[in-house]
Amino acid sequence: MTLPDLVLSDTLTGEKSKFIPIDPPQVKMYVCGPTVYDEPHLGHAKTAVFFDIVRRYLNRLGYSVFYVVNITDIDDKIINRALEEGVDWRDIAKRYEEEYFRAMDSLKVLPATVNPRATNFISRMVEFISGLLSSGKAYITPDGVYFDIESFERYGLLSKIRMEDLLRDPRIEKGINKKNPADFALWKFSKPNEPRWKSPWGDGRPGWHIECSTMIYELMGPSIDIHGGGSDLIFPHHENEIAQIEALTGRKFVRYWIHVGLLQVRGEKMAKSLKNYFSVSSALESYDADTIRIFLTSAHYRKPLEFSPESINSTKERVRSWKDSTMRALKYSEEGRKGDLTENERKIKLVIDNEVRKFFSAMSDDFNTPLAYSSIDIISATASRIVSESLSYNLASEAFFGLAEISSILGIDLVAKKETKERGYIEALIEVRKQLREMKMYEIADKIRKKLMDMGVIVEDRNGETIWWIKE
Repeated sequence: MTLPDLVLSDTLTGEKSKFIPIDPPQVKMYVCGPTVYDEPHLGHAKTAVFFDIVRRYLNRLGYSVFYVVNITDIDDKIINRALEEGVDWRDIAKRYEEEYFRAMDSLKVLPATVNPRATNFISRMVEFISGLLSSGKAYITPDGVYFDIESFERYGLLSKIRMEDLLRDPRIEKGINKKNPADFALWKFSKPNEPRWKSPWGDGRPGWHIECSTMIYELMGPSIDIHGGGSDLIFPHHENEIAQIEALTGRKFVRYWIHVGLLQVRGEKMAKSLKNYFSVSSALESYDADTIRIFLTSAHYRKPLEFSPESINSTKERVRSWKDSTMRALKYSEEGRKGDLTENERKIKLVIDNEVRKFFSAMSDDFNTPLAYSSIDIISATASRIVSESLSYNLASEAFFGLAEISSILGIDLVAKKETKERGYIEALIEVRKQLREMKMYEIADKIRKKLMDMGVIVEDRNGETIWWIKE
């Protein structure tokens, strides 16, 4: 099957256009990660799960994704939490960084290519700020170094914010002797009991916005393909990132800005400050990872999503039906009637083929997951019909492989893989076999497949994907 071209909606332009990376087949994607001062909640997971699916889908389209998710390990919130607990700020950052990664692993979010910590790049941040000072884009005040937003004429294009509204925005940082109240801190001079680093202007620590700009510049260069995060980061964080890096380099920073709508509770943003959040760990006590992943992506990514027990319970039933249908189709395809398809069965096969195509078309149209999931509903219902009506083995196989391929893109397990002490060994053998096939060493790869079959492991290669399960 020829996969459709990917079309993305860019926050900056407000328009959808065909995805054309800077240096195909490589895609450079950066997503703002956590500030590690508390446990991760489902609002954080909504962004992480969505971009995990984006990455998986880009891989399915044949792209090689260099994926960076940063860790903000120095921030006012981390410092304040450390002071409250009477511990070192580094202990707070380490504790909640580890908790974040455990939560993401539990939700089947693949590890990023790189997870840079802000504190490992402070010397580079000092160099970055020095460049902005030298070019007249920044200035020094008694409490820190600030970016002069009036020196960057494109300021506000991402957020579409007007200057008169900007000056009333409560997120504007206070500062001494700023040229413009909306100018933002690049470097904050140290206060008592705060961590500090050396700089030519005085001991202090970086502002939040300079951290991401510097890490992107150092790890990925001045221009990247995709930059993402929650919609609450459009202003001021991403607006300020653009100003900093484009003022320094004079080059277009990001080709496609992707922002994820927020998870809400009774119409308000899920947030620790509002005490209306559900931690990932508590959610996993009641729901499996697949249910959470599908629920968090059940609305179009750009729209807010309302959290309620009723909505996630509905998703739980939906995913359960997908899994039941997939496993029924798998079992029937191993035991059912073989032979050529009848005319009616050929029509049913067309339904399956069309819905698989519709799934890919929906995903390629700016990641329209609600429409994509509707296709899974139809394939799932069709698979159940095939089994109930004792139709062809081959038809059940088509439905099974369609659902199995889709599940690998979504990062869910519609094919139940029995837990086994040997699972890690099995996965390692499958990865070795895949590499051997890529090197066209088919004879050795076939020997590994036979070994897996002797272990009761069924391995199928389909549409560029390797699917496996343990035979009952």
